[in-house]
Amino acid sequence: MTITDTHLQQTAARNASPRSLFAQIWDDHVIDELGGGVSLMQVDRHVLHECSSAAAFQVLRNARRSVDSPAQTYASQDHILSTAPGRTDMSNAAGVEFIHFLRRNCAEYGITLFDVGDPRQGIVHVVAAELGIALPGSTLVCSDSHTATLGAFGALAWGIGSSEAAHVLATQTLTQRKPAPLRIVIDGTLGARVTPKDVILRIIRTFGVTAGVGYAIEYAGSTVAAMTMEGRMTLCNMSIELGARFGFVAPDDTTFEYLHGREYAPRGYEWDAALLAWRSLRSADDAAAFARTLSLDVGTLRPQVSWGTTPGDVIGVDECVPGIDNVSTERRAAMEQSCAYMGLVPGQRLQGLPVDVVFIGSCTNARLSDLRAAAAIVNGRKVASGVRAMVVPGSTTVRRDAEREGIDRIFTDAGFEWREAGCSMCVAINDDAVPPGARCVSTSNRNFEGRQGPGARTHLASPLTAAASALAGCITDPAMVS
Repeated sequence: MTITDTHLQQTAARNASPRSLFAQIWDDHVIDELGGGVSLMQVDRHVLHECSSAAAFQVLRNARRSVDSPAQTYASQDHILSTAPGRTDMSNAAGVEFIHFLRRNCAEYGITLFDVGDPRQGIVHVVAAELGIALPGSTLVCSDSHTATLGAFGALAWGIGSSEAAHVLATQTLTQRKPAPLRIVIDGTLGARVTPKDVILRIIRTFGVTAGVGYAIEYAGSTVAAMTMEGRMTLCNMSIELGARFGFVAPDDTTFEYLHGREYAPRGYEWDAALLAWRSLRSADDAAAFARTLSLDVGTLRPQVSWGTTPGDVIGVDECVPGIDNVSTERRAAMEQSCAYMGLVPGQRLQGLPVDVVFIGSCTNARLSDLRAAAAIVNGRKVASGVRAMVVPGSTTVRRDAEREGIDRIFTDAGFEWREAGCSMCVAINDDAVPPGARCVSTSNRNFEGRQGPGARTHLASPLTAAASALAGCITDPAMVS
């Protein structure tokens, strides 16, 4: 039997049984099976940022290796870069060395860099989407856990470590253990002022922070089909908070319309050929194609907000902190620790709880649609006295487009700070941080102890809930702002 015959038989066998979208894309990128469930995978696109890339380049340099495919690699300054208006390399002294390292490394190895001052600069997961770097059916990696954001395009996108990034730079390949396919079916029409952020917070609340461990999550259902691309990106972004490395949505006309004309997307006849291939990327309807299926109806969902120190510690904005009487001993200890850190007690209502800081930004919720929605709440109103409120666009393109629409003026007239593009207060390794003991309503993705600064108390929420809370000076249901 020839190799060609074997390949045809394997392909026919795969196509004879229902396959998830994950299986289709994974199988198309396997170079070799290494045993034990580990595969050597082809990587289509690789994205870098200044904080995690320095170590990868040093490994490359020590091994005297070159970058295998610089045209498939892109970089952006975002994490440690200051977001202060008019910022330069020097605005955050702690970040200067990282910024310069990335600039020199990209120049040396011929990698496209969206540098400080570049009109395309921004958070890696935001710019990779708006520039058409992430494409349906592709594989994409970045040394950042929230790379799953880009699975919204029907891609397999996942976060890797610095040593893995060095391997990708040198070979454009990566060894990866194959997870099992998990489908989460979400149905129901979202109510007024309920957003995809509320949906993913509710998913994590319902199924738990370990529900995705060992799985690649495909989001499906009528709710997902009705979402914009930016909403789907928010959904996929927090797959990592479910314990998964992969989260994605099957591509459809919404995907294709978003990608058409993007800088790095196919053009002309290549677009037509790509579109034909992308339309074949459909997941099986048969439950047998998935190791597990979970379902959630969000037709009556209310705005959600976190109360504790994990993304699973979530309640409706009008609910109370859960009691600890009927939980396991282990869970009780964790809840007690969370309450102590957050300055809360079981049974306490979150609505009306005073806040010190409001942050609208991050790779979860700093796209143009997020800012538009928040601005609609804010328009003509004022930030409450004593609240520091800031808006940090996810990219320079988002910032420019928002300013063209006058969104910046709505925020600044209300008393918000309007910042340059970057990660900002999400990770607090730059000059934006929540003071110790201060309470922050944040549109970011993690509420761990110290995530937004030592002693910072973080409540995760949607841009609408964050905007309403800035105006009220306390955690507030956005429906209460008429």
